[in-house]
Amino acid sequence: MAMPAKWPACTAASTLSVTSRRHVAGMNTQMPDGHARARWLLFWVMLMPALWLLYLAITNQLGPDPAKELVDQTGLWAFRSLLLSLCMTPLRIITRRSFWMRYRRMLGLFALFYAVSHAMVYVFLLFGARWGELATELTKRPYIMIGSLALLMLLALGVTSTRGWQRRLRHNWVRLHRLVYVASLLVLLHFSWVNKLGLASIWPYALALFLLLGVRVWWNFRQSERKS
Repeated sequence: MAMPAKWPACTAASTLSVTSRRHVAGMNTQMPDGHARARWLLFWVMLMPALWLLYLAITNQLGPDPAKELVDQTGLWAFRSLLLSLCMTPLRIITRRSFWMRYRRMLGLFALFYAVSHAMVYVFLLFGARWGELATELTKRPYIMIGSLALLMLLALGVTSTRGWQRRLRHNWVRLHRLVYVASLLVLLHFSWVNKLGLASIWPYALALFLLLGVRVWWNFRQSERKS
């Protein structure tokens, strides 16, 4: 038995509906969402200090000791970037919005970028790449050893921050990336030792770090209570 033909109006409406869905789907794939734009904005904001330092270096505006100024500034921005990355989990807890976690990896990689820049400027510009004396320098100045250990931890975290490594390590990935808290404490100790004034010279950073760690400890304790 032959099927009844559709009314022209029904056919037109069906065609329009399919066409509209395809058009909307095309728009969704082409238009970047708000979080993608925010990530690009964050990328350039975090890169600006490096570009500004590069400009000051090229134009000889870093003061009487350019190498030391570069070491200090890259180190500070490494610590600031690390603290910003640690802010993402507390912000997710407080606001109950998970989108904050989309920016954590980028901030962590910028912390690694500035930390590597800090180490390279020290070794090649301030220390003069005297490799034979580097081992003696490490033993003579323990704060360099502490900073080097923190850098190695950040390197391990940066390398394993991809989804591929998450799949390989599974539950061990979470355990490994808890080293970020150890690394942040080592960085704080490194800077307080370098400044020779202890925590008094960098108390805003110390306060921020201890608050972030406190929120994390409180949240973990609360979660363990709920499970028990």
